[in-house]
Amino acid sequence: MDLTAWIALSEVIRNAGIVVGGAIGIYLGWLRVTAANRQAEAQMRQADLTRRDHVAELFNRAIGQLKDEKLEVRLGAIYTLRQICKDFSDLSEPIVQLLTTYLRENAVDYGDSEPPVDVREIMRIVRERREDQR
Repeated sequence: MDLTAWIALSEVIRNAGIVVGGAIGIYLGWLRVTAANRQAEAQMRQADLTRRDHVAELFNRAIGQLKDEKLEVRLGAIYTLRQICKDFSDLSEPIVQLLTTYLRENAVDYGDSEPPVDVREIMRIVRERREDQR
């Protein structure tokens, strides 16, 4: 073989090596990206579970505080339930049912006077949710 044939052969081998190296690099990059995506998805699921656990804790605490003697505590519970309704639409209907049941079970005839602020706030939340469903 003459020198130009060797040079041409070395060029072909070099180009083939570059193509193979590039393909291996692309494959390894793809593996890295898919692994990173799986890890990110797992972290998102974990964060969602953690948030749901926190919401369940807030929900349970708020339910317990609806019967508290202090108006501020009851209002805090009502506002917490309202925020859960806004953030988690799948919990909206059970919360509305809970609040309407609470109003029915604790019904008081206020006569001509206006109901207390906590009862008005519950009625406002129920009214808003019912309007949102229409």
